[in-house]
Amino acid sequence: MKIPLLVAGLLLALGVPARAALEWKTREVDLHPKISDKEAVARFPYKNTGDKPVKITRVQPSCGCTTAKLEKDLVAPGGSGEIVATFHIGDRVGMQVKSIQVVTDDQPDTATKLTLKADVPKLLDVRPIFIFWPKAKPIEPRTITATVGGDFPVTKLDVTSTDPDIKIDVKPAPNKKAFDIVVTPKTTNRPINARLDIKPDYPKESPKVFYANIRVDPHPANDAGAAPGASASPAASTTPAANAP
Repeated sequence: MKIPLLVAGLLLALGVPARAALEWKTREVDLHPKISDKEAVARFPYKNTGDKPVKITRVQPSCGCTTAKLEKDLVAPGGSGEIVATFHIGDRVGMQVKSIQVVTDDQPDTATKLTLKADVPKLLDVRPIFIFWPKAKPIEPRTITATVGGDFPVTKLDVTSTDPDIKIDVKPAPNKKAFDIVVTPKTTNRPINARLDIKPDYPKESPKVFYANIRVDPHPANDAGAAPGASASPAASTTPAANAP
């Protein structure tokens, strides 16, 4: 009886194919970077729980702002490792969701989706981010409001324009944690397309820059450099004098 049982056990073992499987400790990571952070890093550990090697053939982030570093591409049975995903924050704010697609040789037609979520704090909320003076509208000062988020200790803004003919006046907004950026074109005899660079004084170690855009259509009826609301000088009379020869 023992010999047939042994043979049967051997036949059963030979009939079971070797399997490969990557088991992920987590497939989703929530990150909360600080205002001064330039990157947010997520780690996705894995282990080969199968009985044959697994080769990772492709690791593809969802966008250019995210990179994924593969520790090794061949994982032995019982072996482990991790994929390190780095989200480059740049000027992005609010909730950012990025994904990484991972493909292995044991399941070449099925990708594993890893998700990185980063809640980037919003230092300033700038509104509006575009102001425009068309020909049909008078040249009058307009205001952009920069509201400070959270408890960030912003005490002043440095605002510059890419066009010197844009006048800027920055002052605290009344009764709220914000700044009013008053924008006035100094000339109206030419088109202006300018960008405002808005730099808060916090954080000092990793300055942030916010932007707004300005467009001014030429107002030929106005004198160059005339103050807003000022009318053009009356044109000289072309009527001949009564006693002209």
